[in-house]
Amino acid sequence: MSASTPSTVTCSHQLAWPSLAGMADPAADFFATPEWFELLIRTVLPPGPATRLYRAGDPAAPTAVLPLLAEPGRLTALANYYACLYGPVRAPGPAGAAGLAAIFRHLGAERPRWPQIRLEPLDPAGPFYAQARAGLQAAGYWVDDFFCFGNWYLQVAGRSFDDYETSLPSRLRNTVRRARKKLERDGARIEIHSQPGPALEAAIADYVAVYNQSWKVPEPYPDFTPGLCRLAAARGWLRLGLLHLDGQPVAAQLWLIHQRRALIYKLAYVQDYAQRSVGSVLSATLMRHAIDQDQVEEVDYLTGDDAYKQDWMSHRRERRGLVAFHPRTAAGLAAAARHFGGRALKRWRRGAAATAPAAG
Repeated sequence: MSASTPSTVTCSHQLAWPSLAGMADPAADFFATPEWFELLIRTVLPPGPATRLYRAGDPAAPTAVLPLLAEPGRLTALANYYACLYGPVRAPGPAGAAGLAAIFRHLGAERPRWPQIRLEPLDPAGPFYAQARAGLQAAGYWVDDFFCFGNWYLQVAGRSFDDYETSLPSRLRNTVRRARKKLERDGARIEIHSQPGPALEAAIADYVAVYNQSWKVPEPYPDFTPGLCRLAAARGWLRLGLLHLDGQPVAAQLWLIHQRRALIYKLAYVQDYAQRSVGSVLSATLMRHAIDQDQVEEVDYLTGDDAYKQDWMSHRRERRGLVAFHPRTAAGLAAAARHFGGRALKRWRRGAAATAPAAG
């Protein structure tokens, strides 16, 4: 069988993303692009053999690439808390699906076997979720899914920002309008940066300054966010918003525009300015830009069920994960027993509590 057939799978530790960009599905989610994985590998992950990039077809021009991490006793998605979704880099259509199926067959045939494979976070309504589950089961794994987090998003439905604004809770509308008037009276200035260059570098420094004065936990990988801003600016995806007041940046937000979707990726404001609603005013400004100028079809708050997201968004969905155990390995069988046994025990306890007689 020639090296270019989809069923040929190789594993490497280097991601040559410029060559992959030509084969990748142009409709892929931002978190399933070659650029995204290259950024993670370059700024977050330690170099070495832990990174395993399974390629189907010709290694120089694959039809699918599944980026994974090797950990003791298991393979996991090449993703961490920076990744709001996970999926493969693949060609569009049947070629990509066939390549992905070949990768899962290869994983099932690898020796020694991987006792456990864990993929998260996934879109349960997307094609990769079903393909991964079927591929793992066909490879001999016992597969289960689990909840990762809630995801709030807005369906723009062709509305202008003014039309959308009327759907917001009156409390939020009034708060933003009052705060904006007061901020404008006090000389506040809002900028939205989208292009590479010296102005962007200054804006990145301002973003970092705001983040370091906010309630956020310090970034463990300081090169990641600046690298993301530069990458997104080079590709036309960046919307980095800053609100300046009293001669300093006091609120910052990092949004990404990709495939007619606005991804609200990072939010921060200086804690001393919380009572002035600087974050809400900046959110409204970026929302207007995304809807009226970028003409997005969806705005995605990405990760978490924070109460404030419900005020801005219209719908909720879930992100889930898949965990797979190989019963022909001692470690896989033991982990499966703990996982499925623990779930059965929880169900029994809930049933017992529901049927227990009330205390007299």
